Amino acid sequence: MKQIYGIYGASGFGKEVLPLLRDNLKENIKIYFIDDGSELTFLNGCDVLKFKDFLDIECDERLVTIAIADSKIREKLTIKCIDNNVKIIDVKAKHIVILDEVEIDEGSIICDFVTLTSNIKIGKSFHANIYSYVAHDCVIGNYVTFAPAVKCNGNVHIEDHVYIGTGVIIKQGKPNKPLKIGKGAIIGAGAVVTKSIPSGITVFGNPAIELTKENLKRRS
Repeated sequence: MKQIYGIYGASGFGKEVLPLLRDNLKENIKIYFIDDGSELTFLNGCDVLKFKDFLDIECDERLVTIAIADSKIREKLTIKCIDNNVKIIDVKAKHIVILDEVEIDEGSIICDFVTLTSNIKIGKSFHANIYSYVAHDCVIGNYVTFAPAVKCNGNVHIEDHVYIGTGVIIKQGKPNKPLKIGKGAIIGAGAVVTKSIPSGITVFGNPAIELTKENLKRRS
C-alpha cells in the first residue's frame, strides 16, 4: 500500500513537528507540508503543497497531522480532511512520559519532554508543546492547546478550544471540586491560575485575572 503523509501548516510549529513525524514513521517515507495560504514551495527538505494538490497525488492512503495552534482552524481542517478521506494521525515525540490509565483521542501532537501522569482523559486534537505537564485526574476537552512549559496540576477540567500560553501554572483542584477552565478561554503566558475560569474570557497575571483595561492599569 502506498501511503503519503502530510503536515498541515508550513509554519514554526509545523517545522518542529516534522522531525517528530519522521521518527514516528521509522522509515524513509515522503512527507509533505500542506498550506493553502503559503507562497513557499519547499521547506526543510519537504515540498509545500495546497490541499487540493495533496489530494491529487496518486496513492492508496493519505495521512495528516494538523500542526496549527488556532483550535478553530484546526477543527475546520480536521473536518475537511475527514470529508476527503484523509486520515488524521497522532504524533508523539521520543522523550515523553505517559503513565497509567491515560486516554487520548485522535489527532494529538505530544512534543518532547511532555509528562502525562495517571488517570487522565484527553479529547481530540490535543497539542502539548515541549516541557508541558498534565497531572493525575485531569479531564481535557477537544482542540485544547498547551504552549511550551504549561504546568497543569491534578484534578483540573479543561473544556474545548482552550488555549494555554507558555509557562502557565494551573493550581491543583480537589477530587470533589475540580478547578475548571471554561470553553474557549485563553490563558496568557506566565499566568498562575488559582481558581476556575469562565468560558470565553482571556486571563493574565499572577494570580490570573480577566484581561480588561481596568485590570491592565491595576497591574501596570
